[in-house]
Amino acid sequence: MSDELFGGGEQTQSALPPVMGLFEHLVHTGREFGQAADVKVSENRGEGAYGEEAEAESGHAEPVGVPGERELKSSGEVAVENVQAGFPGVSGEAEVKSCGEDTAGDMLLPFAYEETLCRDVGSGLLPAALHLWSHPGGVALGLRDSRLPGAAAAMTDLERQGIRTAVRHSGGAAVPLDAGIVNVSLILPKPAGKLDFHDDFRLLAVLIRDAVAVSHPQAAALIRAGEVAGSYCPGDFDLAVGGRKFCGIAQRRQQGAYFVHAFVVVSGSGRERGELIRAFYEAAAGGDDALDYPRVRPDTIAALGELGGPDSAELFAEGIRQAAVRRGVRLLPAAQLRREQGYALRYGDARVLEAARVLRERYAR
Repeated sequence: MSDELFGGGEQTQSALPPVMGLFEHLVHTGREFGQAADVKVSENRGEGAYGEEAEAESGHAEPVGVPGERELKSSGEVAVENVQAGFPGVSGEAEVKSCGEDTAGDMLLPFAYEETLCRDVGSGLLPAALHLWSHPGGVALGLRDSRLPGAAAAMTDLERQGIRTAVRHSGGAAVPLDAGIVNVSLILPKPAGKLDFHDDFRLLAVLIRDAVAVSHPQAAALIRAGEVAGSYCPGDFDLAVGGRKFCGIAQRRQQGAYFVHAFVVVSGSGRERGELIRAFYEAAAGGDDALDYPRVRPDTIAALGELGGPDSAELFAEGIRQAAVRRGVRLLPAAQLRREQGYALRYGDARVLEAARVLRERYAR
């Protein structure tokens, strides 16, 4: 694995914007796989973190069916990665419900939310944004995965185990979503003439390394970048310690904005997650070794807590916030954005629910 990413990371052409909206949807659940009976989503932060009151993948591009949009994945495929985490009690926790329906477990909702944020950043309604989110539990498939001959039956089997499934609006490969995985997304306006997306991958990778360093500097010094063969959803911008992957990074572009997204395995067992995805592929492929799908080796995956780094979603998320602030970013929590700029967006808003419906219909198995 190469350390060139971090060798040049401090001098990348990309930099974090001076002002970013801060949006958080972090679940609190006692389970790492499957949906817990009592799932709560903390929508943004409680009082005090930044002096304001807040509310209780090198890839090639391909068209994705929406004019002017494309997706990029560091493995050379089209993709958007996903990520999840548990977040122990925050003031203002509340169940997310809309239209009489509990939406907290909808696997496509975070992606629909970011699609909407990205459109709003591109149209100038919103400054650049940082989105930290998690999901109670599931497996998100790429389009290729959903076309394996036994995929439907394998997904049904996971659902029977209480593990939700969905096909996300991207390429790439299957990833688990659970209470020990934190998703970190930078939603940024797209400057005119910007062509090289590699700097943005590096920017998020360096931010993640810096976030680990806030609480565990020795572990941060050991982080390396490069594809981890045998991991699920492998790509050139995998982050690992000792050859064991804890993070993957991808990017999705729209006409006026884009987001760079990372899933970070923070707590729990990396091997168990790898075994979950390996078993899915074995069932979905039906024993046909001629099919093209990732051959996952569970021992290539680890959580940060297993690698000497932060071992809770709360600790890692705080590291991300502090790392951004130390890079000169003024973070504006959602309540402050609403007061000062009149901007508000929630998971249960009609625009987000409609975006989720469109994604579900377009990419349903």
